[in-house]
Amino acid sequence: KVPYHRRPVTGKEYVDINALIQSELKKAPRFLAACCESDGTNLVVLTTAPRGFKSGDRMTWFVLFHNVAGTGYYLSPVGLEVLVDHGDLQVSRWQLHKVFYNGRYFASTGDLEQQFVAGVLEVVRLKQPQADAVLGSMRPRRPPGSPAPLQFEPQGPRYSVRGNRVTFQGWSIAFGMSPNTGPRLFDIRYRGERIVYELSLQEALALYGSNCPGGMSTRYLDGSFGIGRFAYELVQGLDCPYTATYVDRHYLAETDTPKTNQNSLCIFEHDSALPLRRHFSDSQSLYYGGLRKNTLVIRTISTLINYDYIWDFMFHGSGAVEVRVHATGYISSSFFHGQGTDYGNRVGPHTLGTMHLHHIHYKVDLDVDGQLNSLETQDMEYEFVKDPWSAQNTIERPYLRRERLEKEDEAAFPLNAPMPRYLSFVSPNPNKWEHPRSYRIQIISFAGKHLPTNSSMERAVSWGRYQLAVTRRKEEEPTSTSIYNQNDPWMPTVAFADFINNETITNQDLVAWITVGFLHVPHAEDVPNTVTVGNGVGFFLRPYNYFNEDPSVDSSDSVYFSSEQDAGACGANPLACLSSAAACAPRLPPFHFGGFLNL
Repeated sequence: KVPYHRRPVTGKEYVDINALIQSELKKAPRFLAACCESDGTNLVVLTTAPRGFKSGDRMTWFVLFHNVAGTGYYLSPVGLEVLVDHGDLQVSRWQLHKVFYNGRYFASTGDLEQQFVAGVLEVVRLKQPQADAVLGSMRPRRPPGSPAPLQFEPQGPRYSVRGNRVTFQGWSIAFGMSPNTGPRLFDIRYRGERIVYELSLQEALALYGSNCPGGMSTRYLDGSFGIGRFAYELVQGLDCPYTATYVDRHYLAETDTPKTNQNSLCIFEHDSALPLRRHFSDSQSLYYGGLRKNTLVIRTISTLINYDYIWDFMFHGSGAVEVRVHATGYISSSFFHGQGTDYGNRVGPHTLGTMHLHHIHYKVDLDVDGQLNSLETQDMEYEFVKDPWSAQNTIERPYLRRERLEKEDEAAFPLNAPMPRYLSFVSPNPNKWEHPRSYRIQIISFAGKHLPTNSSMERAVSWGRYQLAVTRRKEEEPTSTSIYNQNDPWMPTVAFADFINNETITNQDLVAWITVGFLHVPHAEDVPNTVTVGNGVGFFLRPYNYFNEDPSVDSSDSVYFSSEQDAGACGANPLACLSSAAACAPRLPPFHFGGFLNL
């Protein structure tokens, strides 16, 4: 049974909290007029989480901002924060428990007003920001220029989407979306063989530091808010290529009837403008051979309060799967006061961009040549040997150290600690060259420090202890967290650390749990928005002796011509055919966006 106090906060609860805050703000009219040129009605509140310090608490700090139409309010804090106790099942018993302003704490808004009127409260007088000059405005500053390059498919898409299954050049993937945890893929097959049973996002943690109470206590677990639920309509030509395939997603939350987020997932083939492989031979025989790196991409984007997460799943012609997340959107901020720069950088007259970390957790249920797999690591060492042809000199010779990990405890690699450079799920069956058929996990991450294990709420995010943990697959361990962990992290409904109990992992059905992330210290260039450049992390699943050779050799996109051929002849070189095959640009459908209608 799940205690009722663990429930996520609903929209109706936020409405009632906002009404309480507005009622309390009316008790400080002179203060609000002086500090913010406001009567309170043009201020907006932002929730924090978790909500207290012990199991059963439901007491939340709300941060107040100037609300300016048409732009993000997240960069316009007014310095006022309020602590609301909304744990009672009778809304009439909710109360404002504490008030914070510009570094000082007060018992109530009445107390705040009294000290202001008495002249013992220093007030930072803020002007009501104007829409055309507000910090963080995304309105264009220049008129449109000439159109940017456009990618299109000369003869239509080379992938096929039927229901929730997409196929592309040997790949077959079933895609879906959980309202809580977001995108998830099942039954990923390449050339008819299953590689992955389940590949799914589990959680996104954003943990903040600040010298204001709201910021310093924030540890958002976005699954509780709804990573899939808040994946809205994608903008064609910007969020995804203009001619991508757009798919509706449906969910049921806080209502008796299903809701639809139209065009909230996109599928497209991406030309990365990079060879997948190539070689120019300038000795012996003269020739060129290569293959373009064209990739199938499944993408969705979640807007979780201020942040936008771009979730990508990519499928390469080499048999590799790439998973990547980029963070963009607005930074969260605190009112700049005191020693604020101990917790971030000042990015506006009164705005502190607060430091935080993004940690993302994934479940990867690999089935490499069958369900029964083992875990093998490989890394390099040096050995010092005498050269065998004279025995007079020493050679520092690299050699390969292989190891089979037999227990779950051995396969739990702490975050930011050294990890073997090659780590693979291996099959009992060999390839042609008598090596075990394997898939390698390669993680690309710049994670911050995990929450100290002596924290009272650490067990709720104990998945973050590990950059990689491999466990036996169990039906009773379907997810690494729970939507109920956010509001009661002190007695978590699911504690991932309990999954690791030193069971054997040799020739078993195994699951890899992967954490990626980065530390973000906001800076001036995060205004108006955080850019995706340098703010992307993820991992690869790469074939490692799974095949007998690179499977992309069978691609019909391969290019080869020699010095003895006419490279400009269409019959010898498919690139020479493009001038005729792609002579006509497609007729693009009219631009349409209905995302605001779906809210």
